[in-house]
Amino acid sequence: MIKMAQNYKVVKSILQTEKGARMLPENKYLFLVDRRANKIEIKKAIESIYRVTVTNVNTQIARGKKKRVRFALGLTPDRKKAIVRLKAGEKIEIS
Repeated sequence: MIKMAQNYKVVKSILQTEKGARMLPENKYLFLVDRRANKIEIKKAIESIYRVTVTNVNTQIARGKKKRVRFALGLTPDRKKAIVRLKAGEKIEIS
């Protein structure tokens, strides 16, 4: 049970964006992951949560943007995204 909780700390959510929708025919999925997670941890977590076989993981860090709130400048938090390719014939149900 503890291991499953750790998987959900690594993989925060699946991102449903236009870019993510364009990657679905190529059997690729877009996930929001923990900034400290590496590709091996991401692969193991997704295989455990969704019961699929991951063949490739690419990651990228999206830097936070400057935002103005009244008179002060703020910064949105940095995010890490993972693009995951699954084995041919497997898929993840997105609701």
